[in-house]
Amino acid sequence: MEENNMINTTEEEQDTVVTDAAETTKETVPEENTKKFDKKQFVGDILEIVESTLVTVFVIVMIFTYLLHPVNISGQSMEPTLHSDESIDNGDILVIDNNAVYLIDDNGEPYKADIANNPLDECIIKRVIACGGQEIDIDDSDPTNTKVLVDGKVVDEPYIMAGANTAKSGAFAGKFPFTVPDGYYFVMGDNREKSSDSRSGYVGLIKKDQVYGKAIVRYSPLSKFKMLFNSDKESAN
Repeated sequence: MEENNMINTTEEEQDTVVTDAAETTKETVPEENTKKFDKKQFVGDILEIVESTLVTVFVIVMIFTYLLHPVNISGQSMEPTLHSDESIDNGDILVIDNNAVYLIDDNGEPYKADIANNPLDECIIKRVIACGGQEIDIDDSDPTNTKVLVDGKVVDEPYIMAGANTAKSGAFAGKFPFTVPDGYYFVMGDNREKSSDSRSGYVGLIKKDQVYGKAIVRYSPLSKFKMLFNSDKESAN
């Protein structure tokens, strides 16, 4: 019995010694080294974040420099839809440099109008209604239910502002129907009654080299973020 007690006591003492040694080892780890390691890790994390941010900014700048062109739109002409060398089709929304005005003569040939101090000599955004080679017409026989026709067919326009009618007025008032010359576009805003578009003598037909590109996304304000790829099929209601 005594031997057993001695053995147990010895084992307990050994356990105590081991535990104390372990605790002693933990306590002898220099706190300064631990702090230095944390500081290095913190600095490394900061540098990694900065590097990632710079790369992201660089990519965004490259995209907006060579692929996308942000445009600030003022006015109501494209409400409610709005509050690259690829083909342009009917219904596409274009960003346009309205630096010149093109009209047609009595023979249907385009010419550059001589307009001084054009109040719309700026970047504008409008929707393609008819492309070169297509016949454009406006039926306003019923002022409360006007219709736009392309090649003799009524255009389905779910995107226009509810209740807005398309007036046959402006620079082409006496020329409808007429064929849009090749290389030009007849464009209009979605809010027809408040839009200065191809019907206006300050806009006229849009020449292909006046087109910056297609509008593909509305990003501001973020609450109204919207992709515009299928805007020609969307209802304003």
